[in-house]
Amino acid sequence: MAEMIIVIDEGTTSTRTMLFAADGTPLGSAQREIRQHYPGPGLVEHDAAEIWEATLACTREMVARAGGADHVAAIGITNQRETIVFWDRATNEPLAPAIVWQDRRTSADCAALKEAGHETAVQATSGLLLDPYFSGSKIGWALRHWPQLKDAGARLAVGTIESWLVYRLTGGVHVTDATNASRTALMAIEGEGGWNAGLCDLFGVPMRLLPEITGCTTVVGTTDPALFGGAIAIAGIAGDQQAATIGQACLSPGQTKATFGTGAFILSASGATRRHSSNRLLATVLVQEGDARVYALEGSVFVAGSLIKWLRDGLGLLASASESEGLARAVPDNGGVYLVPALSGLGAPHWRPDALAALSGLSFASTKAHVARAALEAQSYQAHDLKSAFAADGVDWAELRIDGGMAANDWMAQDLADMLDLTVERPDFVESTALGAAMLAATGAGIYPDLKTAAQAMRGTATRFTPALDATQRKTRLAGWQSALAKVLG
Repeated sequence: MAEMIIVIDEGTTSTRTMLFAADGTPLGSAQREIRQHYPGPGLVEHDAAEIWEATLACTREMVARAGGADHVAAIGITNQRETIVFWDRATNEPLAPAIVWQDRRTSADCAALKEAGHETAVQATSGLLLDPYFSGSKIGWALRHWPQLKDAGARLAVGTIESWLVYRLTGGVHVTDATNASRTALMAIEGEGGWNAGLCDLFGVPMRLLPEITGCTTVVGTTDPALFGGAIAIAGIAGDQQAATIGQACLSPGQTKATFGTGAFILSASGATRRHSSNRLLATVLVQEGDARVYALEGSVFVAGSLIKWLRDGLGLLASASESEGLARAVPDNGGVYLVPALSGLGAPHWRPDALAALSGLSFASTKAHVARAALEAQSYQAHDLKSAFAADGVDWAELRIDGGMAANDWMAQDLADMLDLTVERPDFVESTALGAAMLAATGAGIYPDLKTAAQAMRGTATRFTPALDATQRKTRLAGWQSALAKVLG
C-alpha cells in the first residue's frame, strides 16, 4: 500500500511541495518563489498562472522523488488564505490578477459597510469583521471594476488558492474546504455552515460563482493522470494557519499556536462550539472531519517576517534575515527604540487598516542593532496584546506553540517567553503548516482512523523556552510599547 504523502504548501512568497512518510518524517521538498506585484499603494496581486506552473513543477519533482504516482497515497493542500482567484471554466486560465490577502483596496468599501451598521451582523454570521483582509469584499470589488469578469458570464469561476489548484489538478472539480470558506466573510460558520445569501448579497457576490464547501479530510477528487503519470487522490485541505495549528496538535480547547511567517497568526482551539468574541478576535473553523467541526479563536497580525524582509530589502539595514538575531543580541536592551509595524495597517485586536508604521525613541545613540531588536520585540508586544484579548474572551493560553520561518530565531522565541511570562514550545521540525496538511491527507487516505491519531503519530520533538525576565523589566518594556502604539492609533 502506498503510504507516502505529498503536500502542496502555497505560501504568499513561494510555492513549495514536500514529501512525507506516513509517520511524518520529511523526505524531500521543492520550492519556487512567487513574484509579488504592487500596482499601486495598498495593492498586492499575484499571477495565478505563475502559481499553477510553479506548483505543477514542484509537485512533479516530489512525485519523482517518491518513485512515481503509485507510491503516493494522497496529496494534501494548504494555502495562503483570503487570496482570491478568478478563472475561466472553459479554458482553465485566469481572467484577472489574484488579489492577495494583504491587499487593502477595499478599505473604503469596508468602512462604508461598517458605517452603515453591518459589522455586528457580519460578525454574528461569519465570525469575521468588516476588513479588506477577507475575501468577500475583494470579490465584490473585482466584479464591479474588472469588465472581463462580467463578460465571462457563466464561464467565470471564483475561489481561494486551494480551490484554484484543485480545479487545475483534477481538470474541473470546483470545491473549497470549510477552513478556507470560513475566511471569506461569505459563509455562515455555525449550523450547516454553507454560503450565506445575506452575506453574498451584502458584498455583491453571486453564489453561483462559488465552489462547493467540503470537509478537510474528504477525498475531493483525483489528479488528472496525465499530470503525474497516474491519478493521485486529493484527500486533505486546510488554510495555512489552520494546518499549522493541526500540525502543532492543538486540537483541544485552549491549546494555542502562533505562526510567524509573512504575518503572525495565533489560533486557540475552542472545541465543537463556536465562541463569540467581545474583543475583536475572529471565530473561524479550525477543522472539519466529515460533518463535525472544531472551531478556533484567531488573532491576526499583518506584519511579522515581512518586517524583517523590509529592513533587509527596503532599508538595507540587514544583509540577511538571519542577521537580525545577532544584532538583537549585540545590544543589552532596545535603547528606548520601539517599532510599531503597521506597514499594512494593524490587525487584531485593533483592526485599523488606516494605521501607519512608526519608529520612535531614536537618538544619536541608536544603531541598526537597536532597530533590528525593536523589530523582533514588536512580535512579542503584539503577541502580548493578543494574549490579553484572548484571556478577556475566556480563552487564556496555558502555553504557546510557535512555528514558521521567523520562529527559528532563538532570541525571538526566548523574548516571547519572557514577555508573555509563558512557556513557548517550538517543534524541531518547524514546518508545521505542511505537516498539518500531511496529517489531514493521511487521515483522508485512511492511513489513520482520525485526525487526533494522525497528529499523535506524526508530530515530532520540540524545544522549550521558559520565562527568564524580571517582572519589573517586563512591565517597563510593555509601558514603552503602549506609549508607542498610542501614537499610531491616535
